[in-house]
Amino acid sequence: MSYEKVTEAAEFIRSKYDRQIKTAIVLGSGLGAFADELENAVKIRYEEIPHFQKSTVEGHAGQLVLGEIENIPIAVQQGRFHFYEGYEMAQVIFPVRTFGLLGIKNLILTNAAGSVQTSFKPGNLMLIRDHLNLMGENPLRGANDKRFGVRFPDMTEVYDKNFQEIVADEAAKIAEERFEQGINKKLSPFLQRGVYCALSGPTYETPAEIHLYRMLGADAVGMSTVPEAIAARHQGMKVLGISCITNMAAGITDEPINHEEVMETGAKVADVFRELLRRTVLKISF
Repeated sequence: MSYEKVTEAAEFIRSKYDRQIKTAIVLGSGLGAFADELENAVKIRYEEIPHFQKSTVEGHAGQLVLGEIENIPIAVQQGRFHFYEGYEMAQVIFPVRTFGLLGIKNLILTNAAGSVQTSFKPGNLMLIRDHLNLMGENPLRGANDKRFGVRFPDMTEVYDKNFQEIVADEAAKIAEERFEQGINKKLSPFLQRGVYCALSGPTYETPAEIHLYRMLGADAVGMSTVPEAIAARHQGMKVLGISCITNMAAGITDEPINHEEVMETGAKVADVFRELLRRTVLKISF
């Protein structure tokens, strides 16, 4: 990936939307509805943006949406590029590189994930406090361009602690409000915290693998997010990660896993998830 190609993509996006954006969001499987609520939205298909790839996964609309929430401009990826789709890591993180050159400072990464913990339930949201990169490759491998960041970036705090507390506070408020309104009496607590384990996919994991990942400290497993988080931290962005727990991982129950289940669970929590994202954006974008 060249700095010049990223610059070309950033300039193209800037030509379509001239407001300075501080926060970007990447929406995972089944979570794309949030982008539909943006005001004054400008939608750009990935294929139109120089050097972007095409999203091929069901549940990923494959477009960049630029718009506002209460007059705060944000960029939203409706769908992402996955390593398992056959893309190189440089292609997977290309949108994040582009966000950096657009001057974006905050990145919210969302995904659909399988729970390794029996205490987590489908429909819960998990605030990512740390991650395990078990994808077999680091997105920063290869020659380093210091215009993006330093050769050996520190990963002590990938996911911003202040952002995590903002999300936790807003989630508690949402749960309390809904309880008082008689909506979703069992909603609280719907937000968990945990370690996200990134795997290459596209197969779901075996029960033996899940047992291993739990011993390593994982709370949820998925096939995305970590490359983007690493690239964002390399560029000095603040990162927030939220997983939608859509299923129990292999071996936790006797039920088989399928992508339709992932999509269905994402749809069920969409309203709560959208509200949490909206409130979070308003808090961190000043």
